[in-house]
Amino acid sequence: MAPRIAIVILNWNGKHHLETFLPQVIACSHPLAEVVVADNASTDDSLDWLSTHHPDVKQIVLPKNYGFAKGYNEALKQLDHEFFLLLNSDVEVTAHWLEPMLAWLDAHPETAACQPKIRMFADKASFEYAGACGGWLDHFGYPFARGRIFDYCELDNGQYDDIAPVFWASGAAMLVRAKAFREVGMLDEFFFAHQEEIDLCWRLQLAGWGIVVCPQSLVYHVGGGTLPKGNEWKVFLNFRNNLIMLAKNLPWWQAAIKIPFRLLLDSVSAWKSLFEKQGIYFKAILEAHIGFFGWLLLHRHKSVFPQKRHKKLAGWYRGSVVWQHFVKGRKQFSEIVP
Repeated sequence: MAPRIAIVILNWNGKHHLETFLPQVIACSHPLAEVVVADNASTDDSLDWLSTHHPDVKQIVLPKNYGFAKGYNEALKQLDHEFFLLLNSDVEVTAHWLEPMLAWLDAHPETAACQPKIRMFADKASFEYAGACGGWLDHFGYPFARGRIFDYCELDNGQYDDIAPVFWASGAAMLVRAKAFREVGMLDEFFFAHQEEIDLCWRLQLAGWGIVVCPQSLVYHVGGGTLPKGNEWKVFLNFRNNLIMLAKNLPWWQAAIKIPFRLLLDSVSAWKSLFEKQGIYFKAILEAHIGFFGWLLLHRHKSVFPQKRHKKLAGWYRGSVVWQHFVKGRKQFSEIVP
């Protein structure tokens, strides 16, 4: 029987991650899954190592480093599987990790995407930053997750072990229905990297699809595998892309109110960082704002906009997670979203 799932690992100079994590992915893959490595023009010897040690793994060799969004788009255009599993190269999977997610999607054709529970590789009792146990979005566009509020990650004591609708599924490990992925225009390539999966899930929800987290599936994520935390480029992409995402997906009248407020909040964060002698952070936010206005005036045509405007959104918090966390001191998701 032809494989239904393509487990696609996007690689860029990540031989060390492939050596560490790919054997486990192969060992724990589903009988109806095919493992694919899509290479973003690596300059290390990733592909030589892969050909020598895992010659049966399908390779898609891209001519240049397209980043996360276009890299995946270009790779997935070459595949005809029913489901795509977008998997970071620095993720350790566990036995039978695919079965619960596939079973849910098979039983719920209205669901487009599903993510597993994601814990830290370095601290396996704690949730991991990039998705934890399912992503949410607050009133002003700040992402957070069940088990992670800004930089605070909770210990996993089974408190979020229910399968639940969420706003976004993590791009670190996302099982998505190929039909739905193509229907909404795939990942927005202008983003390059960071928050492109949140934008995708927003467009999927606006098109009427559901997004869920399936905690019965478990993986461990190293995080920061390509760009370290605090990297200027990473900060720039996160702030710029978040503003673009709001401008694209909010009704125009909401965007007109919320984006100026977000610019103000971002500026407060930037000046705070400058006073704390973190000039790179200040510079990155300033560049992100310039980049956002550049997109707004010159590059809107390069982005993917929602084709539908379904009004009901799961995982949408109508308050401010900034207020709840930084002013009220609430660190746990359950303290903010009962």
